[in-house]
Amino acid sequence: MRPSTLISGKIGEDYAASYLEKKGYGIVERNFRIRNGEIDIVAIDQSEKPPTLVFVEVKTREGNAFGAPLEAITYYKLKFLIRTATFYSVTHSWLPKGLRIDAVAVSIGPNAELLDLEHVKNISQ
Repeated sequence: MRPSTLISGKIGEDYAASYLEKKGYGIVERNFRIRNGEIDIVAIDQSEKPPTLVFVEVKTREGNAFGAPLEAITYYKLKFLIRTATFYSVTHSWLPKGLRIDAVAVSIGPNAELLDLEHVKNISQ
């Protein structure tokens, strides 16, 4: 991964976390990793009753040369997300039992300015 890709990914995750917090989500953890998977953001959606544990995959793009951000979430990536989310929920049993996997697509400009942000809930359905 190129350094600029890592930097733009971090910037996108920062935009996504800020957006989720403004929507009332409580951020529990960022960049949770196990051997074969990673969750960008783990949050609790307080608006649902009972609250839901949400695993968020963030995809960031500078322009659309490599396609729209959400196009990068493949079937195989989703399988790894589900496996990692399941592991997380089992090892963090004190957190809410309801689970959901969301995606946030972030488009940034050449100066890292936010151009567009799209939040898609429940991408595993």
